[in-house]
Amino acid sequence: MNIHGKINYIELPAADIESVKSFFTKAFGWSFTDYGPDYTAFSNEGVDGGFYRADLSSRTVSGSALVVFYSETLEETRNTVVLSGGTILKEIYDFPGGRRFHFADPNGNEFAVWSEPAEK
Repeated sequence: MNIHGKINYIELPAADIESVKSFFTKAFGWSFTDYGPDYTAFSNEGVDGGFYRADLSSRTVSGSALVVFYSETLEETRNTVVLSGGTILKEIYDFPGGRRFHFADPNGNEFAVWSEPAEK
């Protein structure tokens, strides 16, 4: 659904389109539609988007926006990310309102995953 003034689509760089597709399929169950050799799109993942071929990566240290996922099982998601080929950039930590970790996909793009606070 297109809603005026709301975020509608996001595009991220990937030097290796096939590795990013493989990673997100394994880690989060995504599916992709290829539009030639230099672009692949995803949909129904919270916001639609795609990856374009580029020798760049999206990292907060260089001022990029941070895409944040939600997980009901944070530790399990962290383990799945690692087993799927992701690299943990920041281990699970508490922040006001919850807990989260940051990871990089195989192309070096940084993402975060957050969850509700741990029950005490």
